[in-house]
Amino acid sequence: MAAPMRTALTVAGSDSGGGAGIQADLKSFAAVGVHGCSVITCVTAQNTVGVNSIFPLPVREIRAQLDAVLSDIPVHAAKTGMLFSKEIVRAVADRVPRGVPLVVDPVMVATVGASLRRRDFRAALVDRLLPQATLVTPNLYEASELAGFAVETEEDMRRAAKEIAASGARAVLVKGGHLRGAVVDILYDGSFRTFRGPRFRKDLHGSGCALAASIAAYLALGRSLRTSVAAARRRVQAGFRTSYVVGRGVGVINSHWTPRR
Repeated sequence: MAAPMRTALTVAGSDSGGGAGIQADLKSFAAVGVHGCSVITCVTAQNTVGVNSIFPLPVREIRAQLDAVLSDIPVHAAKTGMLFSKEIVRAVADRVPRGVPLVVDPVMVATVGASLRRRDFRAALVDRLLPQATLVTPNLYEASELAGFAVETEEDMRRAAKEIAASGARAVLVKGGHLRGAVVDILYDGSFRTFRGPRFRKDLHGSGCALAASIAAYLALGRSLRTSVAAARRRVQAGFRTSYVVGRGVGVINSHWTPRR
């Protein structure tokens, strides 16, 4: 009989265009080498041009998916993406198992500009889910929303990381992809580590999903947080270099890229 495979769980929205959300997460899990389980929170009608509609699933169905997975399959790490509303945040927070590494990607706005949350989302996220997070991965806009002030410089990123960590998260990775110059991401886990990398002159669909999902996958394999973040950033950089176009709008990050082992 085959040995059990390491598993990671994504709780996120479905992207009908296939570039982000559940679809990008499962591709990233597979590329890293873990089995992916999924809980869909919202069904979106979207493509590379825009988001046409969002249909949040009934909370009872989200709970049912979580219960089905967790009652049968050992989950070695979990990742959340689009949670949309306070009701969904609460349902997820109540059922995500304690002690399992949890990466929270606080998705608020799509790459194409559409809002992916209700007004009550932020407070529920801060109160209920961030205290359970091993890592939170906000971009500059999300960091500004969570920290309560504009995040526009590297020093702002450090301040925001500490402010968000004060909500209870064990670590925060503020992504500086929208700063000018080289890409700078700042990790705070009690002390700071700054990651720098090349800037690719293109906006891509799914890069935040691929990063958070890859970190969760490496954590599921038993790697340390800092090692997981570094390895996931290398995956995303490779995904930018090998990105592709499938529609008339933004390009798609290559979530399929498989690192050499």
